[in-house]
Formats: sequence, C-alpha cells, structure tokens
Amino acid sequence: MSRLQDRLPRDGENRPHLVVCGGDALVYTLTEELVRSSEQLRITVVVPHELHGDVPPLSNLRGVRVMHAERLDERSFRAAGLGGAAALALVMPDDVINLHAALCAQAVEPDLRLVIRMFNTGLGYGVRRLFANCAVLSDAAMAAPAFVAAALGQVAPTHFRLGGRTLHTARRSAVSERNVVCVLSATDHSGRVGVLPDPAPPRPDDLVLAEAPGRKPMPEASPWRRPRRHLRSFGRAVRVALSRRLGIAVLITLLITAVAGAVLAAADDVQGFWRSLYVTLLTVVGSSDVEMDRNPVAQAAQLVLTLAGVALLPLITAAVVEGVVNARLALSNGRVVRPHSNHVVLVGLGTVGTGVLWRLNDLGVEVVAIDRKPDARGVKVAERLGVPFILGDAAREVTLRAASIERCRALLVVSTDDVTNLQAALNARAIRDDIRVVLRLFDDDFAQHVQTAFNINVSRSVSRTVAPAFAAAMLNRDALVTIPVERNTLMVSEMLVKAGSTLDGAPLSEADGLPKVRVIAMRSRDEQWMDWHPDPRRVLAAGDRVVVVARRAGLHALRAAATPPDSRAEDTA
Repeated sequence: MSRLQDRLPRDGENRPHLVVCGGDALVYTLTEELVRSSEQLRITVVVPHELHGDVPPLSNLRGVRVMHAERLDERSFRAAGLGGAAALALVMPDDVINLHAALCAQAVEPDLRLVIRMFNTGLGYGVRRLFANCAVLSDAAMAAPAFVAAALGQVAPTHFRLGGRTLHTARRSAVSERNVVCVLSATDHSGRVGVLPDPAPPRPDDLVLAEAPGRKPMPEASPWRRPRRHLRSFGRAVRVALSRRLGIAVLITLLITAVAGAVLAAADDVQGFWRSLYVTLLTVVGSSDVEMDRNPVAQAAQLVLTLAGVALLPLITAAVVEGVVNARLALSNGRVVRPHSNHVVLVGLGTVGTGVLWRLNDLGVEVVAIDRKPDARGVKVAERLGVPFILGDAAREVTLRAASIERCRALLVVSTDDVTNLQAALNARAIRDDIRVVLRLFDDDFAQHVQTAFNINVSRSVSRTVAPAFAAAMLNRDALVTIPVERNTLMVSEMLVKAGSTLDGAPLSEADGLPKVRVIAMRSRDEQWMDWHPDPRRVLAAGDRVVVVARRAGLHALRAAATPPDSRAEDTA
C-alpha cells in the first residue's frame, strides 16, 4: 500500500478516498474487494434507491459509507465527497449513464482516476481517449476466460484476448512457429530456467506466448457439389427430427406391415406388385371386409395387417409432429445442425456468451450455441464464424438433444436467467450424469450452494470473477493480465508514452531493451488498430501505447521511461 499512499490524493483523514457507483451485484463485490485489500482506504458507495435483487445488503460491509442518489451528476458527486478523492469506479449496468457520470465527475475533480464499466468495447475505446487517467473495463470480456478455462477443465485461464486476438501459453512444440509472440521461459544447457530470456536458439520445451489460430468457417460449397450437400442435409434433418425410440417403433411397424402384406398377397394368389400393394394398403387403413371363406393364412395376415395399421397411423402422426418441432429447433439461417461430438454446448449469446464464443473459436474448440432470442448479441457472431446455432429454450430437453448434448465435452450455461441456467444444467445431468457443467449464476452465495448441492462442476458469478480486476484498476495498477510462469508472475501491460519522457522520440528498441521487458505490440496515437509486428526502429511519440510482457521490476523501469521527469518526482514526493 505504500505506493498507493504516496501516489494518490488524500482526504482530510489522511486516507485515500475511493468512490464506487453502481446498481447491480458488481457494486457490492467491488466494494468488498477494496475493503479486503486494505484498511487504509476510505470508501463511499453511491447507489440508486432501488437496487437489483441480487445485490446483498451493503450494510454488511464494515466502514463503508453508503449514499443513495437517483442521478449521478455533479451535485451527487459533491455530496459524496468526490473533490480530492483518489479514484472513482462507475459500474452502472448502462454505458450511457457511466459516460455521463464520468463527464460530471471530471468537472468536480479533474485529476481523478476513473474506472469505467463499458459493455460496448468500441465505445469504450473512444471513452478511453476522452480522459487522461482512465481505465475502461468490460466485465463480460474479463469473465469469459474464466468460463472457458472451467469448460475445458483448466485450473486457471491460460489465455486472454487482446487487440482482437486470443493469446495463450503453450510449449513451442505444440504451436506453429509463425504463431509465437514471445518466449516466456526457456531452459539453458545447464538446466536453469530463465524467465523472459535473452534471444537464444529455439527449443521445443520453451514456454511461449502464442496466438491461437482459431477455427476457420466452413467455405461455401461449389455449385456442382450442392445436390450432394442437399442430400446430406436431408439426411441430417431426418436424424435430428426423429428421436431414436420413435424411429425404431416406426421401422418395426413398417417391417411387420411389409411381411404381412406379402403373406396376404401370396395366400390370395394376388398377381402383380401394384395389386399386392393395393390390397395391403387398404387392409392397413381398415378398409377390408371380413371374409369367412379365406384360408387361415390369409385371414391371419389380414388380422396382423389391420392391427399394424392401428399402430402405424398414430406413430406416423407422432413422427410428423415431433419432426416439425425438432426441425424448427434445429434449423438456423437455413442450416440444419448436424450431430456433433466432443464439442462445447454454449447456452446464452449475450455479452458474456459472445466473449466466450470468440475465445472457444480462437482456441479451435467446436461449439454449438443455443439462445431463445433470434436477435441476441452473439447470433451474428456465430453466423460469421460458422458456428451452428439453435433457436430455442435450453431449459427443454429436446433443445439440448438437438445440440447433441449426449456427446459433448462440456455444457457452458451463461444466459442472464438464473432459473433457465439451473434448469438447463439439471436437464443435461438427467440426460448424461457424467457431463461437465459450468454454470453462471448472478448471486455468488447461491452459486456456491448450487455447486455443492447439485454436484455442478463449476458455478460462477461474473461480478465475483471480475471484481479483483476492477479493484486493481482503481488502485492504479498497470497489469492488464497476469501470467504465472514457474514461481514467477509476468504481467501484460499497455504503457502510455507521455510527452517529455525518455521514450518520447526514442526508437521502440529502447523499450524492448529494458531488463525483463519484451515488447509484443504497439498502438499509434489515436489509433484503435494494434500493430503486432512493429519495427524496432520505429520512433515513439507522445500518445503511443506500447504493449509489453514484463516482470514487476521491468514494468517499473518501463513506467519510469514513459513518464516525464517532473511527473516521476511528483510520484515519489
């Protein structure tokens, strides 16, 4: 806490003052995380009079001042003591409200550290450029890696998304050389492990940071292949539309009908295929008369045919009804969802589900997505990636079966409805009791109890998952992502080059030459696009951002080089 106390403005009680504004579960979990981080903080929470039902009582948090306000404007911020505060977190579940509040807060305290929650990442980039000392975070984007790791059976996420790419840690032998971003650790000839080592000949057991190549969408079939593709689609439609038991019943009844019809035609000495079919079908639908003069074999065949007809007609009706229902569930954008295996069934294509979908696709994992809304945020993403999408209610067993739940590797349920999520998980367990289930629930305490009571593999609360990252951003920590390597921790950081600093006007190689710092990308001033292969001779300018992987000491050295001397003097004063 010494660095925080040195750097941040202080209030009259000589303790850093932090303000948190929100209206859902994140406002509670973030405040709780700040309280746990240090007793030297003074925290004020601003909330509306009516909170979401999943927010625990804020009175449970000791030493926290709670203030109610319907609008986050200058008057409310002054009443909350924002003047002279160290940092403000705006975590309302509405991007526009958070942006308006940030503008009002800057009018009250221009030097304030802002941490803003944004669902729209494109808007978030523009907001970041408006404020000098600002962190824009998306809870959906930060929670996605944890859900993906849980679905794949990993203890912790080994991947993260940055600049439109998914990066992950792996051994060099397991990835293509062209996808390697940088070497994280390597073993020399004496057996010693070096973290962020100097350039050396590549070894297969090097731990590297690599780009996940992802799954490529299926190409459009050429015209001469379309008839065959349509036949395959018809076969898939039949397999999806009919359940196994109903299909077997229909086949057995048809077999009995065919055998009995052949026997009847032979017994009556009916000549010709058409006459035999005519007699058989009329008998099946009950249009034959009782004929006492027929021989016993013909009478027995007639009786079997009549009974088979009584059973066959309801079975055909049931098959047609079930086929229509299942086909509507299985059809999306004109495609039939074919049977899958060893895939992940993803339920919910909202903000969190879309982030999860991107990462699973980047990691090369086959996905079948389900959502009850045809206009959900991730539906167009699924279409662009060629991911099969089922429009339906995941709480229904027929929907899960259409997604081949019997043969999947995991069920990942991240919709915004707790009841639907839990019911989908329980129905999946009823179909297959050994299925791996990862469940999103809004209330963290409820999630823990569900995980224990229903033997769910992982139950997660998004607010609980992302709260540490929001707290770290409020405390002005620079790391975007932390990567455990051996017994060390590496940090991925995006450092802003400020005017008058050592790096302002220096080549990029000077940043890369700092001890235990590796430059992996950079952004030019006022550009959203990230250059993943920057020229080391490129001259840096104020406003550029350098993306690095570094040890803590290296990150401190980089921060000093990117900050002008007068600002460094103020930081250490």
